Amino acid sequence: MIRAMRILLIEDDRKAARLLARGLQEEGFVVDVVHTAEEGDEEAFVVAYDLIVLDWMLPGKDGLTLCRDLRQRGCKTPVLMLTARDALSDRVAGLNTGADDYLTKPFAFDELLARVRALLRRSELVRPTVLALADLSLDPMSQRVLRGGMVLELTHKEFAILQILLRHAGEVVSRSRLAEQVWKDDLIAIDNLIDVHISNLRRKVDAPPAAPLIQTVRGRGFRLAPADDGAGAGAGAGAGAGAASVAHA
Repeated sequence: MIRAMRILLIEDDRKAARLLARGLQEEGFVVDVVHTAEEGDEEAFVVAYDLIVLDWMLPGKDGLTLCRDLRQRGCKTPVLMLTARDALSDRVAGLNTGADDYLTKPFAFDELLARVRALLRRSELVRPTVLALADLSLDPMSQRVLRGGMVLELTHKEFAILQILLRHAGEVVSRSRLAEQVWKDDLIAIDNLIDVHISNLRRKVDAPPAAPLIQTVRGRGFRLAPADDGAGAGAGAGAGAGAASVAHA
C-alpha cells in the first residue's frame, strides 16, 4: 500500500486554510492545519511531515522567523513559503532563511499543486533512512517504532525524544537540548517533565527482557547505547570516570 504524503499547512487565514487543505486532500494528501507559528513549531517536531506549506504573514512570530528557527533546530522538512510580498528582496530573504520554494499570492491552486509535487519528488531522493540501534528501530516517516520486532506505542513527545537520542546514538544528549528541541522551553521550566517522559519512554523501550538502551549520564543528560557500551566497561575493577557516570534509572 502506498503511503499518503503528509503536509503541514500553517496559515492564519482560516478560510484560505480550509480551501487549500480541501484541495490538497482531494489530491490524496493528508493535511494537518494550524494557524500560528507556535502551533506549527510544535507540530513540525512531533510529526514526520513530508512538506510544510508556510504563510509568511502570521500573527506574532511570522513565517520567516519560524522557517529560520526550524532550520536552526535541525528540521530538514521541505518548506514552501506563501506570501503576498513579491519584491525580489523578499523572495531572496525567504529562500535564504531555509525555504525551498516561494509562491506569491494570489496564485492558482494548480500552480501550488505543481510546486508541492515538485518539492515532494525532490525530497523523495533524500528521504531519511530508518534509525536503528541493536534491535530498536524508528522510522521517521511512518512514525513506527519497533523493539525486538514488536511495535511500541509512543506519545508524540516520547517519539520526539527517542528520535533525538537515536540520531545521536552513543552520544550524550543534554537536558537543555531536549528542552529546546522537544518543548521549545528553557530547562528550568520543565526539568521534572523531562524526567517523567524519560521514565515512561524507558518503561516502553527497555521493558524486560530487552537489554537496557536508555542511559542516564549523571550531571550531563541521556544517552542511547547498549549497556556494555561505556557503562559496562567500568563494571569490573578500575572503572573510568566516564563509565562511572552512567547509570540506568
